[in-house]
Amino acid sequence: MGGRSSTRLVVAAAITDDLLVPRTLLAARRTAPDALAGLWEFPGGKVERGESVEQALRRELREELGVEIEIGDEIPGPDDGRGVDDQCGDEPVWMLRPGDADVERLVMRVWWARVLPGADGATVEPRPLQDHDELRVLEPGGWRDVAWLPADKRIVDALLQDATDRHRRAYC
Repeated sequence: MGGRSSTRLVVAAAITDDLLVPRTLLAARRTAPDALAGLWEFPGGKVERGESVEQALRRELREELGVEIEIGDEIPGPDDGRGVDDQCGDEPVWMLRPGDADVERLVMRVWWARVLPGADGATVEPRPLQDHDELRVLEPGGWRDVAWLPADKRIVDALLQDATDRHRRAYC
């Protein structure tokens, strides 16, 4: 029989309007593979060999959305990240796919992020350049209003809880 499955780390950004008191959340609609096309996710992608998680997140957002970002706090997941080459260690991650002898295990780390203005100071609007055909900025109260990938639904719940806690601290 096959050996132990390998583990691959994915990084993603919960893009919002304000890192301290998030109100909006950006969702990206997938175009592939067919089984996931039409479902919504957080932009991001796989960490390449030799990249730090921050480098990978910045590269993926440039490639997928054409934006530069400021990275905020990580939203720790409930799952075990051990087995990812020097990228997670004991860091809690979000399990995307358990993996087996034939399929690599996928785990994700997620950070709040904010789109940075362009060099001229002008606002830069994310555009669906790669892997997505539509982007949607979800307003407060509407973060669950799209058909999220099954693995991302619990992340949305964690983001909502974190955003609520941040609002409470900011205004109470």
